[in-house]
Amino acid sequence: MLASPAMPDSATGCATQAACDHIIVKCAVESFDPDKHLAFKEAPEILTMKDIGYPEDTGVSPVAMSQPFQLFTKEAVDQMRQEIFKKEVNETCQFRSNIAASQLRGYAGRFAPFTYDAWTHPKTLAIMSKIAGVELTVVVDYEIGHINFAVKSKKQVQQEIDMINAQKCFFASDEGISGCPWEDDKPVVGWHRDSYPFVCVLMLSDCTNMVGGETAIQKPDGTVIRVRGPGMGSAIILQGRYITHQALRALGTRERITSVTSFRPKDPFAADATVLNTVRQISDVSMLYHQFAEYRLQIMEDRIRAKLREMERRQRAGKKFATSDFKAFLKEQTKFLAHMNSEMVDEDMIASGYIEEMNIPDVVVDVNQGGMERPTKRTRTD
Repeated sequence: MLASPAMPDSATGCATQAACDHIIVKCAVESFDPDKHLAFKEAPEILTMKDIGYPEDTGVSPVAMSQPFQLFTKEAVDQMRQEIFKKEVNETCQFRSNIAASQLRGYAGRFAPFTYDAWTHPKTLAIMSKIAGVELTVVVDYEIGHINFAVKSKKQVQQEIDMINAQKCFFASDEGISGCPWEDDKPVVGWHRDSYPFVCVLMLSDCTNMVGGETAIQKPDGTVIRVRGPGMGSAIILQGRYITHQALRALGTRERITSVTSFRPKDPFAADATVLNTVRQISDVSMLYHQFAEYRLQIMEDRIRAKLREMERRQRAGKKFATSDFKAFLKEQTKFLAHMNSEMVDEDMIASGYIEEMNIPDVVVDVNQGGMERPTKRTRTD
């Protein structure tokens, strides 16, 4: 692999299991039970691609993103947290990059049966599909439960709380003229677009007293909106392949741990614009490439079988061979394979841990767009 550039300070992440002892949850191991562990009640408010300024036909669904909604119970979150702090997970599945200090990837299928079953269960997939406005399936097992860490010491948290309180007093005294300077925009994950069509971001931390921690979304005109961060067990769904976004830093709490699972349309004839430019550098490339190639070839197989059945029906009906239609089919599949080939960069050309950053200047924050909220404090949800 190519030499990697300097990484961010790992103190902002959970670089070792010992560093995270204070937040490790220990509970009796359970199997996923949707009747016990799913907490979804009703579909949340959504924003469409048109609502945030994109053409209606952008992406694979009209839905851009959702408001936070309760997805899993606290018992489910405890099981997931227990799995991510397993010794074997932290020893074999931890990655870091120039835009994220500490991440866990590719662990669910090997070391986290509860997490794996929770995200692949038909009832969970039905919820994802209902909110996204298109039938979804998990992209690949490697992208189940990707973890982003931000963990701090008690001293750091107290310093932040003192700063927040001081700034609140200043904000009150000048009647808010100077804005809300206590909300720190330094991100947990920098500006980026996802590699996959849809993501579901699940909060695994207690957000009581948390300041910040929102997801920032850049609109096509350059303005930014902040989507209220989910509470523990709650989630948001985002068509992240087509929307530039970042995870903002959380203040006043010792941790911000999120779990991100990626999805794609289940329909093999749906457009698949998956890219690997934001994930190959922070992955076991052999595992990622195998699963990427496998699902893409399965899509190709489904398309070819469907075309073959169509040809057989036409022949039985005594119709002529549709040459122009078949050539168009071949052209589309050739393009599909070429894209697949271009994304599978040779391993020795990958700069491990380096993800090209998006050069986005400061923009005006539009906090009221689409009814999205920007609270400075969220209430406990459990």
